[in-house]
Amino acid sequence: MLISASRRTDIPAFYARWLMGRLRAGFCEVKNPFNANQVSRVSLAPADVAAIVFWTRDPRPLLPSLPEIRAMGHEPFFLFTLMDNPRALDPKCPGPDVSLPAFAALARALPGRVTWRYDPLVVTEKTPPDWHRATFGRLCAGLSGLTDRVVVSFVEPYRKIAGRMKELAAAGYPLTPLADAAAVDLLLDLRDMAAARGMTLATCCQPELFQAAGIAPARCIDPDWIEARIGASLPAGKDPHQRPGCGCAPSRDIGAYDRCLFACRYCYATSSEARARAGYRRHDPDAPSL
Repeated sequence: MLISASRRTDIPAFYARWLMGRLRAGFCEVKNPFNANQVSRVSLAPADVAAIVFWTRDPRPLLPSLPEIRAMGHEPFFLFTLMDNPRALDPKCPGPDVSLPAFAALARALPGRVTWRYDPLVVTEKTPPDWHRATFGRLCAGLSGLTDRVVVSFVEPYRKIAGRMKELAAAGYPLTPLADAAAVDLLLDLRDMAAARGMTLATCCQPELFQAAGIAPARCIDPDWIEARIGASLPAGKDPHQRPGCGCAPSRDIGAYDRCLFACRYCYATSSEARARAGYRRHDPDAPSL
């Protein structure tokens, strides 16, 4: 079994103490996000968990615990989202002055186990394709030698973020849809910049773009990537609970929606910043469920 920690919230950034308590206990509980009365017990015993894949924008609170996680017998992997968006888009995320050193520290602790996510690309009048080219190139240079994988995608206009998109437009950041040809041109340029720094670029979902660009589809929770490092085979197939274009391996997500405090304006996992803050205040780090 693979553990996803988590598509739903940033566990390393905000819930590292809870996570370590659950790893020591050997299990956690997860509420069904669509039915709070349905609670599942998920084993976190090393014998039952092939690997733990962490999704984060800030791994620093969890970094000191990595030796203990490894000593338990767990196999950690990280998907590290590192952007440099304007504060209008990412009001509370760490900037590159913090994220680049954190990425370097994580890559030193877990060589070959950290994937960079420049994801999603939010194209607006103030962040047009050339802005992303310049920003991506600058971050590429900073991450050279620290990872060989980068995942990108374009923002999805999920229904739950429609209100925030209108607020962004009013603040001078209206989304600017790109024609497929312009999107492919941007992907090709990012691919070439990544390759020049020793990274392979893959795109998350959106097959109409990566197929046209001749770019490999991403599998963020990638069984080949994990198998090569743990020396064991994982079950074949894709996660049936993800979007049709998602190639990720099956995993159990142990997070919860509306618990992240970064307040990214385009985030599908947080429907309300106020709800997320309230959930964080209610959080009991010693409870079995996040």
